[in-house]
Amino acid sequence: MSQAEGGKEETFECCHVVINSQEKVSDVYTQLEKLGEGKFGKVYRLQEKGSGKVRAGKYFRTRTAKEKQAARAEVELMNLLHHPRLVQCLAAFQGPAELVMVMEYVAGGELFERIVDDDFEHTEPSSAQYLGQILEGLQFMHGQAIVHLDLKPENIVCVSPGSHWLKIIDFGLARKLAPDIPVKVLQGTPEFMAPEVVAFEPVDLSTDMWSVGVICYILLSGESPFQGDNDMETLSNITAARWDFEEETFSEISQQAKDFISQLLQKDPRRRLSSAGALLHPWLQRPQASSAKMLSKERIKQFLTRRKWQKTGKALLALNRLTLLSQSPGRKAPEAQEEEDLSCNPEEEQASGCLPRRGSSFSALLPGQEEEEGGSSAAAGEAERGVSVVVPP
Repeated sequence: MSQAEGGKEETFECCHVVINSQEKVSDVYTQLEKLGEGKFGKVYRLQEKGSGKVRAGKYFRTRTAKEKQAARAEVELMNLLHHPRLVQCLAAFQGPAELVMVMEYVAGGELFERIVDDDFEHTEPSSAQYLGQILEGLQFMHGQAIVHLDLKPENIVCVSPGSHWLKIIDFGLARKLAPDIPVKVLQGTPEFMAPEVVAFEPVDLSTDMWSVGVICYILLSGESPFQGDNDMETLSNITAARWDFEEETFSEISQQAKDFISQLLQKDPRRRLSSAGALLHPWLQRPQASSAKMLSKERIKQFLTRRKWQKTGKALLALNRLTLLSQSPGRKAPEAQEEEDLSCNPEEEQASGCLPRRGSSFSALLPGQEEEEGGSSAAAGEAERGVSVVVPP
């Protein structure tokens, strides 16, 4: 499969990955610089010895049966996601104490970071094209009954420098849903959480659609619809579905675009557009010529600056917490290190196409939830890793 772009053919690579336990990753790839680090392990840039192609290697620790099962489950899930708008897993190697997922190397950077460049067009029609690509990837995912659960601007990236083709990355929270087995999640990024996540209620495919609505709102206005002065205020705004179109920022945005957002930011998941329904919305099907004027990039720049400050602040809080834990009687340094969230810088993370930015996530612990978490160390461990918790019916 290929995508034509400006006269250039971009090849879409995909394959069904069978975990290779006969060879070492070093037999096939040369390990280059480290791109980042997370709770699961590390990410390195790789170069295939035979072809010279650049990849990203996601190294999972698999010292325990639970770690090995989680890593293999991610490979199995990626085998269901063969679509040009989704980052691809191309190989996997199982060693004695680690599993390596070889991912395609996505080097174009975050969409929002690219939009603020001087040579990048930012209009309503171009925004609609970006949303269409995101929805194409989601429609394929949702057709496989897989929900992403962590859609946010950082996880929408450009395929290459100068490219307007997008990919969705980071499937660390993604889950394949099964009929009659409710899934509740304990972790996410506050600004983009759906009300059912905040309320610790079962999620479904429509949970992703709420996040699409938030992303679209920010893309067109540079403002975040539910952002409060702190995480709890943000979550309260989401729970109340408290938002509107501010006159100052939406005065030049078409009614079609506002209707598109309104049909996604519905508190009741049953009332939200599906990915297929959203693709058929008039805003995506029939862009209006009158809406082709350039949109302001200044508010997008301010949004990106705020997000970076948020991440820096939360990283400092985590560091302070680690210092206190390491100094507390009865707590060992290795245990304190398990609390730490590490990530690479934005450019490195997007290149890997798969490294979660856990430092920017928020574990939503609500009244009555402590007993449920405490009652299952496995569930608590999965939640800490950022994996959904399956709650039996």
